[in-house]
Amino acid sequence: MGGCDMKISSTEFIKSSNSYTDCPEPAYPEYAFLGRSNVGKSSLINMLVGRKELAKTSGTPGKTRLINHFLINESWYLCDLPGYGFAKVSKSIRQKWDSIIKNYMLHRPNLLCSFVLVDIRHEPLKNDLDFLYWIGSKGLPFVLVFTKADKLSRAQMLRSLAKYEKSLSEYWEPLPPLIVTSSTKALGRDELLEVVSSCNVDFKP
Repeated sequence: MGGCDMKISSTEFIKSSNSYTDCPEPAYPEYAFLGRSNVGKSSLINMLVGRKELAKTSGTPGKTRLINHFLINESWYLCDLPGYGFAKVSKSIRQKWDSIIKNYMLHRPNLLCSFVLVDIRHEPLKNDLDFLYWIGSKGLPFVLVFTKADKLSRAQMLRSLAKYEKSLSEYWEPLPPLIVTSSTKALGRDELLEVVSSCNVDFKP
């Protein structure tokens, strides 16, 4: 994709919710950011909107526990969801978070696209693939976002992408959209905003 001309001029925290039923009125197009705990989600969100502290970063997996809504440019919602998979919490809490995430994704009427984050340094992990297959089975639109690309050489990065593409090709034809990002180098920012910009055009409240 080429450069995106979207400028982030305002960001506002709206609310935290325990359930999709408690979320803000679905008056604006909405984009969810989610991934395994410690995938670099908060750093990516902060890079995307150009704010260091919009989303709280933490070295402790499982910091995000609620559905957090931010209004961007007074025209679209960015939704920060709890991490799925590993976190230093009990199995029952993990299951609760998974339920919160899936119910939100199934029932939020203004959710136009989800950005599912995976750490490019790791092999395709079963709970990432299981979650992606679940999204696919429900017909929900998503973009697969690879984080922490600055931690690998170009050759390593291409090898990792090839492994993911091989795993995904067993289920998808064609493959879902993929974006490679680095929060420290602002890599992939234009591509992410281009997805938002193009989806916003078609939104009907």
